[in-house]
Formats: sequence, C-alpha cells, structure tokens
Amino acid sequence: MAQADPVGDNPGVTESRPAATAPDRTAWARSLQTPLRKFLRTQTGSAAVLLGATLAALAWANASPASYQALWQTELSVHLGAASLSQDVHGWVNSGLMTFFFFVVGLEARREFDMGELRERSRMALPLVAGLGGMAVPIAIFLAVNAGQPSAHGWGTAMSTDTAFALGMLALAGPRSQDRLRTFLLTFAVVDDLAALAIIALAYSHHVSLPALLAGLATFAAVIVVRASGVHRGLVYAALGFVAWVAFFSSGVDPVVVGLVMGLLTQAYPAARSDLERATEKFRLFREQPTPELARIASIELSGSISPNERLQEAFHPWTSYLIVPLFALANAGVRISGPVLAHAFTSPVTLGILIAYVVGKPLGIAGGSWLCTVASRGRLQPPAGWAAVTGAGTIAGIGFTVSLLIASLAFRGPQLAEAKIGVLSAALCAAALTWGVFRITNLFPKRLRIRALLGTSSVILDLAVPVDPRRDHIRGPHTAPVTVVEYGDFECPYCGQAEPVIRELLADFGDVRYVWRHLPLSDVHPHAQLAAEAAEAAAAQDAFWEMHDKLFEHQSELRPADLVRHAADLGLDTERFARDLRKHAGAGWVAEDVDTADLSTVSGTPTFFINGQRHYGAYDIATLSAAVRAARARAAIAG
Repeated sequence: MAQADPVGDNPGVTESRPAATAPDRTAWARSLQTPLRKFLRTQTGSAAVLLGATLAALAWANASPASYQALWQTELSVHLGAASLSQDVHGWVNSGLMTFFFFVVGLEARREFDMGELRERSRMALPLVAGLGGMAVPIAIFLAVNAGQPSAHGWGTAMSTDTAFALGMLALAGPRSQDRLRTFLLTFAVVDDLAALAIIALAYSHHVSLPALLAGLATFAAVIVVRASGVHRGLVYAALGFVAWVAFFSSGVDPVVVGLVMGLLTQAYPAARSDLERATEKFRLFREQPTPELARIASIELSGSISPNERLQEAFHPWTSYLIVPLFALANAGVRISGPVLAHAFTSPVTLGILIAYVVGKPLGIAGGSWLCTVASRGRLQPPAGWAAVTGAGTIAGIGFTVSLLIASLAFRGPQLAEAKIGVLSAALCAAALTWGVFRITNLFPKRLRIRALLGTSSVILDLAVPVDPRRDHIRGPHTAPVTVVEYGDFECPYCGQAEPVIRELLADFGDVRYVWRHLPLSDVHPHAQLAAEAAEAAAAQDAFWEMHDKLFEHQSELRPADLVRHAADLGLDTERFARDLRKHAGAGWVAEDVDTADLSTVSGTPTFFINGQRHYGAYDIATLSAAVRAARARAAIAG
C-alpha cells in the first residue's frame, strides 16, 4: 500500500504539481512549542533583562551607596494576630520571592524527568555525574586557595551555575540547532541547584528549630497525600506551600527549598487525546447553550487537559525571569567599585578562589565528569553532544550568579561579601569570553570533524513508537533516504493545510528526505476528517494515494461524500469501486492502525512531525524544518 514518490530529479515518479512557497514564519507556527523550548526561549530573553538589572545595581551602589543600602535594609513585617514575620526588604527578596524562582526550576526538572531526556532513567547518570563534578572541582579549588583562612567557610559560593545567563550566552555564542546541548546544560544546572539548596539548608542555616523543621517536612508529606487523593484545586496546594514556607522560615532553614520541592512534586504529562475530546465536547455544549455553569465546566475541562506542570510554568516563568530574578540582581549585585577596591579584591583569596573555581574548575569538573562516566560505562553512556560542545557547556557553566550571590549573602559580611560579589561578576565575564573562544575555535575545524565535535555520537531517544514500514506506510521520497519525516495529519485540519506546501518545499530542497503520511483524523472537531482519510485509502487501493492526498488539501472545504467521489472522478479513478469502498469503509482499518500508532507515540494533535524518530517541537515553517533536517542528516552521517 505504500507508494514512493520522489521529488524533483529523483528517478521513478513525478510530482503532480510544483511546490508552493510558504511564508518565512507564521503566527500559528510560532505558537507550537514544547514546554522545554518555551523555557529556553524565556530564559534566553530574560538574560538581557538580568544583565541590565546587574548593571543598574552596580551603578546605583556606586552613585548613591547610602540610598542603595537604606532601601534594601528597610524592615518589613507581616502580623496576623499574635503571629508575625519580619525581615528586611533584602531578605524578603532573597528568601521570599526567590522561592518562586526555585519553584520554576523544580517544575522544569520534573518535566525533564517525566517527559524529556531523563524519562529514560539510565540517561540521568551522566548529567548527574557532570553536575556533581562541576560542583566538587570548583569547591576543591576554592578551599585550596582559601586553605587556613576564615573565608574557607564560604566554599558554597563557588559552585552554582546561573541558568538564565548561561542559556542566554549559549544562544549568542553556541552552535545553532543544539537543543540537546541546551537540555544537557539545563539538566546539570538543575543538579547543582538541587545540591546548592541542600547545602544552604545544611551548611548555611543557623539555630535550626527541629519542631518547625519537622512541621515543614510533614507539610510536604501532606502535599503527596492530597495529590494521591485526586485533589486538583490549586488553592489547596498554594495554602500547603505557604504553610511549609512559614515552617521552614521559622526553623532557620532557608525557605527557598520549599519552592524547589513543590516544583518537583508537580507532575508533567502530555495532553491525552481522550482528555482533549472531552474538553471539546464540553465546549460544544457551552457553544450551544452559553451559560455561566457550562462556561465554568468547559474551562475546567480545557485547563485539566494540560498537565499542572505546564500550566504553572506558563503562569510563573515570565514573572520569575523578567521580574523576580532581575529584582534579586538589583538587590544583591550592588558593590562599590574603585581602583583600590579592585586591587585589593584581586589579591584576596575570596575573589581569586571564586574566579579560578568558576573559570577553571567548572569546565574541568563538567567535561571531566562526563568523560569519566563515558569511560566507566564503556561507552554505553555518552554526552548528548560532542566533546567540543560539552567543553563549551562547561565553560559557560562558569557563569554563576543567582545562587552564588544568594550563598555569598549568607556566608560573608562586610568587605568579604564585596570581594565575593566581585569574584562572581568577574568570573561571569571571563566564562563568557572563554565560551566564545571555544566555539569560535571549533568552527575552524574541517566540516566532518566540526560536526562530530558539536553533535557527538550518542544515540537519541526515539519518540516514534512504531517505526516506518515501507510495506504499509505511504512514503514520498527515496526509501533509502538518511532522513525520514513522519507527519500525523488530518485532511480537514487547517494547520495541516498550511504545513502541506512547506513539506513540498522541503522535499524539493532536499533530495535525500523521505516523507511519510499517517492518518490522525480529529473527528471530534473535524466531522469530515475520518471519511476523507478513508477516501485517501480508497484511492490508494487504485495506486493513487498521493494524488488524492494532494486533491484533498487543495479542496479542504469540499470533503463531503459527493465531493470525494467527484475528486476521484477528476483523478480518473474507477468511481464505482471508489464509492463502494467508501460505503463499506474499506479503509477504516488502515486509518485505525495509524491512529493506534499515534496513541502509542502520545500524539494528540495535528500536525505532529517526527524527524528520524524524534518528535519535532517548534515551528513548522521551511526555515525551522530545514534546520531540523540538516541536523538529523548530520547525525545520520556520523552514525553511518
């Protein structure tokens, strides 16, 4: 039933019409993103805001140090009856607002564990070792530089990576089409965030109250019990999170740990087609009878079809990236800078220890940990990118800011705190310059060596549950092509209609790509999609699948039974046989098989693309798909 139909000058088959030109990028394409891609883009964009806040803090602290200190030392208290919470503005920012930042970090870590690279548990080992190495080596360097000094207790300042700054720098200096490298960086950054919060709780918390600490831990247990009971109301979890925060604050343990734990407890999962169909039905009822009650029910069903992890990331991530973290920088990055201050700082073991730890220790620890893990596993575990890219990720991890300044504010006071801040800021500048150098040097390599150095040779996780079978799948392009693009589509779906000319242009541009169409008629929203899919199969029985495929997309508004028979006549098919097959639903079994494979691959919407077995996230414009095909072709060349 499969039919090959190479495009252009490929021998054997000709195209029925020329490729249409797609717009460079459309609004609908931009909106189709994975949560990880949204996360990365938000972090990258917020890096500029964070840099601006840092520069503003430095300018303010040097132009008017008295007003800078006065604002952040202003006392704020919250009273509720006899109970009260009191700390200065600086403390509310660091231990209050930053709780939401770590909440988002926990959400993303849980999303990667449930849906991302870490869903294959064996892959956790390498970023875990890399993250631990990226902390242990810098700490060892800091302790060596500060050996015998009272400042040695500030070792925690020299270990954490700032995710926002690091991803922003990677976008500027790193290779293109390197989502796996970004995921790797994000994963080991989460590892050292987790370790940093544990260190804050154990090493930099003083006068710990055991009853309050136990109360906070009991609240976490209550969250697990409530979730297991099937409670989905956000206010319940918000109240439990607030209770836990107050308990940890009262215990003497930095309460930002509450944000991270609550994020890690929030599940992520793909939208199920059954949930989407149920939400569609509720919305249809509301459309027929627009009452407040039906509006509420439809709203609940719509939001419930998306995992709480994704909903909360959508709600909180912009606030943390564009307001909370920059406000933290404004409150913590202010340090007076002058010639004498800098001269003293760069002879201080605090500044030098932090600087060397980040610029030298981070890349050594991360690249070295990755190499040791690869060697120890005899190659079974490998970084998701090439060694040049891993080294670049290690150098960029030397940008420590948010957590470093947070720990510095807990570990140091007075002149030593200023020295620590100068060390953190200067390390960020040096790490950024070093990262730029690593990737510029890599770009000078011969092409094949450069591709291997950036992409590596590790296998990828295949998201396509049922591989392409030339004996049954509908194939356009050479059967032995190194790149295979699979689309799950719906002939009545307007987005599939917009993607179709893009696919044609892609096949015209790349002669070594095979394209596979699989049916996923969304009958709950497209009433004619199922019959249209069966019509394509009826045409396939007469060796005309692709001709009917093209005709259906040319006439997406004409998919009624009489229209389908007319299309068959226009194509010169045996209309009696075609109509008989439609009446008997002869193609329903083939369509159902495709739908089953879609369910196995957790495909719930159309169009959904897979490129060499990996789900394609992001836009479907020609530029984005071409970049993904080129990356897949490069990986295939390395593997071959």
